[in-house]
Amino acid sequence: MSKMSTANLNEEKIKNAIVMLTKVVNDVSVPRNIRRVATDAINKLKDPSLSPGVRAANAIQVLDEISQDPNMPVHTRITIWNIVSLLETVRD
Repeated sequence: MSKMSTANLNEEKIKNAIVMLTKVVNDVSVPRNIRRVATDAINKLKDPSLSPGVRAANAIQVLDEISQDPNMPVHTRITIWNIVSLLETVRD
């Protein structure tokens, strides 16, 4: 794959992750602390000063920390795991 198409693919994955995280943030059944972390992950993914790989790694870090929260609804935990799996494929 060419460098340009890899960059486009990475940006597309990040956009998909942001869409999925936005759904978590807007879900009122999700505890506030988890929605706050999802918002933080979105902000890390949108940071233009960092490369896509670094942005993804930063978001994975905060999502991993919250993914074991016992108060997290099961459907949200599965969504978070799917987002982390998607972001793990983003490479510079």
